[in-house]
Amino acid sequence: MIPEADILIVGGGLGGVAAALAACRAGRSVVLTEETDWIGGQLTSQAVPPDEHPWVEQFGTTASYRQLREGIRQWYRQWYPMRSQALALKDLNPGAGRVSKLCHEPRVALAVLEAMLAPHRAAGRLTVLTDHRPVTAESDNDVVRAVTLEHRYDGTRVTLAARYVLDATETGELLDLAGVEHACGAEARSEYDEPHAPDRAQPLNQQGITVCFALSHHEGEDHTVDRPADYDFWRAYRPDFWPGPLLGFGAPDPRTLEPVSRTFVPNPDHDPLAVSADQSTDAGDKELWGFRRILAHRMHRPGAFDSDITLVNWPLNDYWLKPLVGAGAQTGAEAVAEARQLSLSVLYWLQTEAPRPDGGTGLPGLRLRPDVTGTADGLAKAPYVRESRRIKAVTTVTEHDVAIDLVGPYGGTRHRDSVGVGGYRIDLHPSTGGDTYIDIGSVPFEIPLGALVPRRVRNLLPAGKNIGTTHITNGCFRLHPVEWNIGEAAGALAAHCLAEDVEPHQVQAEDKRFEEFARRLDRDGVQRHWPDVRGY
Repeated sequence: MIPEADILIVGGGLGGVAAALAACRAGRSVVLTEETDWIGGQLTSQAVPPDEHPWVEQFGTTASYRQLREGIRQWYRQWYPMRSQALALKDLNPGAGRVSKLCHEPRVALAVLEAMLAPHRAAGRLTVLTDHRPVTAESDNDVVRAVTLEHRYDGTRVTLAARYVLDATETGELLDLAGVEHACGAEARSEYDEPHAPDRAQPLNQQGITVCFALSHHEGEDHTVDRPADYDFWRAYRPDFWPGPLLGFGAPDPRTLEPVSRTFVPNPDHDPLAVSADQSTDAGDKELWGFRRILAHRMHRPGAFDSDITLVNWPLNDYWLKPLVGAGAQTGAEAVAEARQLSLSVLYWLQTEAPRPDGGTGLPGLRLRPDVTGTADGLAKAPYVRESRRIKAVTTVTEHDVAIDLVGPYGGTRHRDSVGVGGYRIDLHPSTGGDTYIDIGSVPFEIPLGALVPRRVRNLLPAGKNIGTTHITNGCFRLHPVEWNIGEAAGALAAHCLAEDVEPHQVQAEDKRFEEFARRLDRDGVQRHWPDVRGY
């Protein structure tokens, strides 16, 4: 029996978890649902180490996100056999990956997220329902009344009602099911006058998805997987905007589009404590083993581990031949299936044909790590989804608010209703519309509450990548700390509206009501404005 809650949060990714924490902290009862058996979304079930701005160790996140980060570091300090030099590091980067100052294993993030939720579950305020996905929603009079969810394996259904419903799904599924006005794919340039928007709207033009996987390397062993069914296709595939076959170490530099050859050397000799991860000076993507390394064996006492573990989320396994959303369930399922074949093909190519520095080919000692991803086949539980459906919001964030070429390095829109901050380049991966990378500088930005408020519906709030951005500006809002901040603000807003008997539109539109809500965010440690920093 699932108790009726004040707030139903559909989707247990980072935004959903942050929303649940904020709502429970305010004393509200919450049901949180998740399609997989792991909460945490892009940090866990999608197996993507955090993409963060360069000031993350000092400021620019919410207090609860800092608690998550510190909890991950503390997990390693307490349970892993780390060298004394590593233990002494305040800003410990467990995997010494170059993409993030906090590269780590998905299971560690899962454990810390579960620990953060545990007191609220014990108190009976929070019910977590994993392995459930939404299938229908009931709405009338601009209010979402109930959502029906289906168990992923046995097909049983449960209908849940709540006074507020938050869509924290990875694809904005609830927007579609509940009939909430939303955008999908690329808007036409005429809609917001964005320089990088296409002339015509392209709803099926979406950033590629990636099925990630983890690898270790064991010299002298043979862990070669079976030849994937689609290997011949992917082995021959060469995108028009690529310098060679997709299965190769040559790929465009996302920022310049010039062809660049990547290197791949498992378990390099360098000291991982010397690695610096700073996206503002070096994207770190030219040396693939270290790019998203999530465990560095040299960080630990000798003999504790015989290999690093690296996470494969590279140009080679971005998939963009079919859209994930908006073209029907069958097309979406085909996209995921083909993306999985691409990732397996990348692995097989690495094991059998990839050029080695010594002139040979293939690294059969590469071992797929299902124990890291928590799956039988070794691939992540869910594809990494960069782009969701997006609500038609009271406020839409466009290039004119954040692009450094348009606003200058110290510019950007300052919002009177800011509920958080974020920072990242506008980073769009190749898309299903045939576009190559769009990777342009942006300024540290504020998250306007208006981007979380649908134009019509009164009790549904977005709590992830589905807020009021465009296809272009989604590229700097889709990252881990921003998704967390959005979720936390959405959960806090729902709780605040219940406590004050007001609606989100009122809180956003009326200065006095917004100031009351902002004080709640301030008390909770949500940073709503930036100090003096510049874009990159």
